[in-house]
Amino acid sequence: MSAPVTWRIAGPEDAARVAELGRRSFVETFGPLYSAENLAAFLTIHSEENWRAELADRRFTVRLGEAGGEAVAYAKLGPQSLPYDAEGTAIELKQFYVLAPWQGAGVAVELMGWVLDEARGRGADEICLSVFVDNVRARRFYERYGFDYVGRYAFMVGTQADDDLIMRLRLKP
Repeated sequence: MSAPVTWRIAGPEDAARVAELGRRSFVETFGPLYSAENLAAFLTIHSEENWRAELADRRFTVRLGEAGGEAVAYAKLGPQSLPYDAEGTAIELKQFYVLAPWQGAGVAVELMGWVLDEARGRGADEICLSVFVDNVRARRFYERYGFDYVGRYAFMVGTQADDDLIMRLRLKP
């Protein structure tokens, strides 16, 4: 982690790079929790084709962090799809990943600053997200920003249903 992280908005031309980062970060964080079959089934969402389509879709925006020529972090915002009742216009933080060597170095704080600014700039009244119930570090991070619990969600990894918490941050009073 010697090179500084530089940030930019990812476009369709970054699909392969973001797909690889998505797969790598998910496996790094959660891989040991799943059978090989369930993990492989889930990782299909991180195909280059899926990422190219989302990166071309104006409803989504992805901020990509790179260091030393390597993709090391990203956040993806998009339309709300989580099953809870929003109070106004909601935007969903669909993915927020920082590779392990860059954790604890301020990268997540900088990335969350962008998430909040981008959500406000898009006119959102609130941001929602889901987080694995046993991912205590991530839960504490979100709670520090004021995210509150609003419900539970079955997050599917292949045929395995994980217990996720739905959290929300109100951006406007």
